[in-house]
Formats: sequence, C-alpha cells, structure tokens
Amino acid sequence: MKKLSLLVLLLLPLAALPAVAQESRQDISLSDSAIIAPFAAGDTVQLHSTVGLYGMLMSYRYDLTPHGALELNYQYNQNVQHFIGPAGINYRIHDRIQEISGAYVYSFNFRNWNPFLEAGAAGLLFSPIDDAKTQTYGISRNTNIGALWGVGFAYEISPSFDIRAEIRNIVSKTPSFNYPGNALRTGVYYNIYEPTVGIAYHF
Repeated sequence: MKKLSLLVLLLLPLAALPAVAQESRQDISLSDSAIIAPFAAGDTVQLHSTVGLYGMLMSYRYDLTPHGALELNYQYNQNVQHFIGPAGINYRIHDRIQEISGAYVYSFNFRNWNPFLEAGAAGLLFSPIDDAKTQTYGISRNTNIGALWGVGFAYEISPSFDIRAEIRNIVSKTPSFNYPGNALRTGVYYNIYEPTVGIAYHF
C-alpha cells in the first residue's frame, strides 16, 4: 500500500504536464525595425541623424497574468550621425546601434486584436563603422543607458502565431563616441523612435 501511494504521488506531477503544456505563456518574435531620424541640440553641438532602415528586433515574452508579461529584447540597427560642432565643423559617423532591454508589457484583449503598452529600461551600444560613410577619426564605442516605452498591437492569426506591430521609443543621452576634447558631446537626451513589424510564435 505504501508503495502504491508513493507511486501515485510520483505520477501526479506527470499527469499535470499535458494541462500545463496546453497553456501558452511564452512567445518569441522577430521583427523588422527602423529608426526615425532623431535630432538633438546642445550648447555648442547639434546632432542630425539619418533614417535607419537596416534593423532587426528579437523579443521574448513570459506571461505573468492574462494581461501582464515580462519582455526581453535585442535589437540591431544602423544609421549615420551628423554632428555639427563649433565653427560649423561637420563630423559624420556611420554607426551600428545595439539594444538590450527589459520591459513590463500590459495587454488588452479584443477577440483577435491585442493592443499593448510597455515600459522598461534599455542599454544602448553605439559602435562606429569604419567605412566610406564615416568621415571622422579618433572615435570609439559608446555605451548609454536609457528608458524604453512603446505602444502596439498583436493580431492573432492562429493559436500559435500573431502579427505584431509597434512604435517603440528609447530616451537616451546622445552618443559622443569618446571624441577627444568631448567635441561631439551635446549633454542632452533625445528620443529614438523605432517602428517595428514582425511575427510572434507562442509556446
């Protein structure tokens, strides 16, 4: 009898596994992303950026509740930063922007439509690319911390897949690329707007 009771206790968690497996609480998504050219002006330096179209965003979400989830993100993009310094000197830098961020996501449910809001923190890595688009030398990689917020929606096309679109915003200090004498430092924050469109898989 004791052996039977022990066997039942061991098998109970296994019996619950199919029910847990049917509950989709995680998803991964892959999206195209772009950067809408931000602008910033400090006391002596202005920063103009081009539109960045070479972006990719990967995200992982874990549902805590039917409406709340935690999200981890990695994003890669490229654009060209134009700094106008004292005496009108133009510094042009082609750079790659990498983002690692975490956010809390709150979703609303309307049949197949799921609008959502998110907010969190982001780390940004600005790395200069040594090519013909870069006309400034003596620069190096910059790491900045910023705040992330966004609004978007997901449209469910099946129980496992949905289409996801979002406008993401990252508020961060402008990069200075460690240029000698801080000649590229604006000392101000700017808002990086990032529209994204992609697909998510739930499991």
